[in-house]
Amino acid sequence: MNYSYYLKNILFAYNKKKVLQIRELFLPKETSLGIFGPNGSGKSTFLKLLAFLLFPEQGEIFFFGERARDVCSLRKEVTLLEQTPYLLKRSVFENIAYPLQVRKEKNIEARVLEAMELVALEPKKFGQRKWFELSGGEAQRVALASRIVCKPRVLLLDEPTSNLDGENTFLIRRALTSLQEKEKMTIVVVSHDWDWLSAFSSQIYKFPLEIK
Repeated sequence: MNYSYYLKNILFAYNKKKVLQIRELFLPKETSLGIFGPNGSGKSTFLKLLAFLLFPEQGEIFFFGERARDVCSLRKEVTLLEQTPYLLKRSVFENIAYPLQVRKEKNIEARVLEAMELVALEPKKFGQRKWFELSGGEAQRVALASRIVCKPRVLLLDEPTSNLDGENTFLIRRALTSLQEKEKMTIVVVSHDWDWLSAFSSQIYKFPLEIK
């Protein structure tokens, strides 16, 4: 079994309007995958299906070889970073530590510092900085760190570099590349930036997607 997801006979619609239809699709595991296409082509819906936040009207989703049933358990293995980052009204350190605290994990400080360094946030400089003191790019990197700190099997990102400057765009790509290589994580990224996506992804799927 060399895939993270297997989708079969998937149909998803909003208000009876078909948004996504997939006859059969395998997504390889432990690699970086890109999703590219125009607005309204089903990309964000696709990510939410992979995150088990939405469910198809028809069809089946298999996750690492097992039919997706216990979504509460599966949601602990998949994390989604949406386009607009949401931060708690706390310090950078506390934002990143929060998911570990909720799960009652151990070695929280060491894991937070590791995640901060991965996304190029110097702990001494940023650790106690408040959420409102961050630039857009810094906030996005904090949000990313708060997702990767739990080391999910799959990381999903929806336009992680939209409206960011060149430096932050580069830092996020470098962090994701390093993360994938180090943790052998499956990373799926939706982006309108073809050049960025091409440089990052080992395989790109173009939407609208209808695979027969």
